[in-house]
Amino acid sequence: MEPWLIVGLGNPGPGYAGNRHNVGVMVIEEIARRTGSTLKAHRAQALGASVRLPQPSGAPGGPAAIIARPTTYMNVSGGPVKSLMNFFKVPVEKLVVIHDELDIDFADVRLKKGGGEGGHNGLRSISSALGTKDYLRVRVGIGRPPGRQDVAGFVLKDFNATEKKELPFLIDDAADATQTLVDLGLADAQNKVHAR
Repeated sequence: MEPWLIVGLGNPGPGYAGNRHNVGVMVIEEIARRTGSTLKAHRAQALGASVRLPQPSGAPGGPAAIIARPTTYMNVSGGPVKSLMNFFKVPVEKLVVIHDELDIDFADVRLKKGGGEGGHNGLRSISSALGTKDYLRVRVGIGRPPGRQDVAGFVLKDFNATEKKELPFLIDDAADATQTLVDLGLADAQNKVHAR
């Protein structure tokens, strides 16, 4: 039985760690914390760990998964993701990508499979490397920039003071949504997560 591959997108280095664009990485770090695992360097230009996700009851011993984050910049995430899929023999049906989403209000989480990339360079790179857009996505809402603020500048800034108070709850919700997606499959997980 192939493991799941759950990838959180972001940019490497401490200067980017708190950026809105790095919320996918923050969620992977939360899943690592929940599973008591440490992300280690992998030759696929990624940090990763082999884990058992918690069961829906919260008990250990759920589905096997590789959790990972590319160590490359966001806009070349595709190479590491494809390398991890090849190395661990993960089919595209079992790939979950966690990423920031401008078109969803801050603090909302949505699940989907396939569709457009909405100008997200990390997703575009993955779709291009895989030759398909048909992978699962956990879309973590960061909202749109206020006024005329440039989108590129907005995603590369840290969350503001108000958002930072809510951020732990958002990361928690996104980690829960990821586990629900793996446990229940897309349709049932959407019914549960989108009803919140």
